[in-house]
Amino acid sequence: MVYMYKGTVCSDLNTIKNFIDKILSNLEIYIRDKDTMFDIRLILNELIVNGALHGNQCMLSKCVSLTIEMVDNKLRIEVEDEGKGIDFDLCSYDPKDLKTWGRGLVLVNGLSDEFHVEKNRVISVKKII
Repeated sequence: MVYMYKGTVCSDLNTIKNFIDKILSNLEIYIRDKDTMFDIRLILNELIVNGALHGNQCMLSKCVSLTIEMVDNKLRIEVEDEGKGIDFDLCSYDPKDLKTWGRGLVLVNGLSDEFHVEKNRVISVKKII
C-alpha cells in the first residue's frame, strides 16, 4: 500500500480544521482501524496547529506545509512552518510546570513510533496496524 500527499495551509484555524478533515477522509480509505485514525487525527491537529500558532504566529500570509507518505505499514507525517524553529528536548519537559508550550509535542511523541524535531520541521512516523 502506497499513499502520498503534499500540501500547504494558511495559518487560519478554521481553514486548518477543514484541511485536516479532508486529509483524514482520504486516509480512511487506506486505514480502517479507528484507534489508529484517532491517533493520526491527534498528531495532525497538534503539529499543524502548533505550526500555525507558535511557528507562524497566526500570520495568514504564512503557511504550514504537510507531507504524508504511507509505504507498507508505516505512515510518515512531516510538518514544517515558516517560523524560526525551536530547540525542543523531550527530556526537559516537566508536566508539573503547567506550561502551555511543549505539551502537544509530548503527546505526539507518545503516539509516534519515531519522532524528530528539527527547528521548524517535525516528523512523526506511525506504524499502521
